[in-house]
Amino acid sequence: MLTDEQWAVLEPLVEACRPPAKVPPGNLRRTVSAIVWRHRNGAKWRAIPGEFGPWWMAAQTV
Repeated sequence: MLTDEQWAVLEPLVEACRPPAKVPPGNLRRTVSAIVWRHRNGAKWRAIPGEFGPWWMAAQTV
């Protein structure tokens, strides 16, 4: 998972890029953590650990 410090840097950037009418996901931090984990490990989307939520949620967010 992202640390509080990492999330404090990323959250405003993510929010600035999101469409204004989009309903904010309940687990945005968890989803971003899953995306970062996947790219650090070079793994397939389906290999994302369960602690990051459903793999498809992160895959659809990218």
